[in-house]
Amino acid sequence: MKKVLITGSAGLIGSEAVRFFCEKDFDVFGIDNDMRKVFFGEDASTEWNKKLLLNKYKNYRHFDIDIRDSEKIRDLFKENKFGLIIHTAAQPSHDWASQDPITDFTVNANGTLILLENFRRYCPEAVFIFTSTNKVYGDRPNYLPLIEQEMRYELPENHRYYKGIDESMSIDFCKHSLFGASKASADILVQEYGRYFNLKTVSFRGGCLTGPFHSGTRLHGFLSYLMKCCITGKSYAIYGYKGKQVRDNIHSYDLITAFYHFYHNPGSGEVYNIGGSRFANISILEAIELCQKISGKKLDVECKPESRIGDHIWWISDISKFRRDYPGWDFRYNVEDTLTQIYETQKKMLAER
Repeated sequence: MKKVLITGSAGLIGSEAVRFFCEKDFDVFGIDNDMRKVFFGEDASTEWNKKLLLNKYKNYRHFDIDIRDSEKIRDLFKENKFGLIIHTAAQPSHDWASQDPITDFTVNANGTLILLENFRRYCPEAVFIFTSTNKVYGDRPNYLPLIEQEMRYELPENHRYYKGIDESMSIDFCKHSLFGASKASADILVQEYGRYFNLKTVSFRGGCLTGPFHSGTRLHGFLSYLMKCCITGKSYAIYGYKGKQVRDNIHSYDLITAFYHFYHNPGSGEVYNIGGSRFANISILEAIELCQKISGKKLDVECKPESRIGDHIWWISDISKFRRDYPGWDFRYNVEDTLTQIYETQKKMLAER
């Protein structure tokens, strides 16, 4: 059987990858030590998702390993010949990073370096896919000539980035947040291992990654947490920009199919912006309206004037480069499809408790 290693395998993107590759008869190895619970509390634990995966897939093996543990990571690579590594494990919140910068950096940057070095040493013919982030561009998008509309901020239709921000945007001379800095460090390492050692690597710089298996929490998981608040009656806090800040959202399945296309025709040291693009994007105010429509419940909203440091006012990904390189790939889920799935999954989980 073909072997794939997936880090963060009980998280949103990792678990989607486990499901996808198990169903394609890969021998799937997952690493996840539920650091999400450490970062965000019990409600954010991924233990439930881990149990679902182990119960459903006989070709899935789970390892409670910290990606910073170089000895255990080395042993796993020495004992197995992986053909694909999908690296999704991370400290994912730029708010949390400021509380403990050392943990943030060692998980995001050092952990990635450990994985890359073992990939280079033990399975250099494999493909290494890294889940990066649009936060590597820092707050530079906030200096675009945005126009305030009733429900969102928007760019003029004749602006070069109207259809989305592409990979040419500079990552220099802007404020990233410490999370953005640690992920940018990892992103550059992934590129450099590809270019310097001529390995097959890619950084996918995602917008909002979303889907029904997200353990959403206040500091991470926009749509999942928003729907959770709507269902449970918990107040939702908007931080700055009147709730008109815009995000593109890509369903976890659509992201994994993009990974699969790259796996079959990989480049070296590649970079792609990936997200919902103009196909699937939404402001917070628009998302609140849609959550209320789907759930049939009124959401209690609290507006705070202060914005989060380094937060984007407007982000839509230009995925033209990826589409050009992989014309057979396309979206399956729009924002309403995704929120409906999230609603149905969360309602089921609450009923089972």
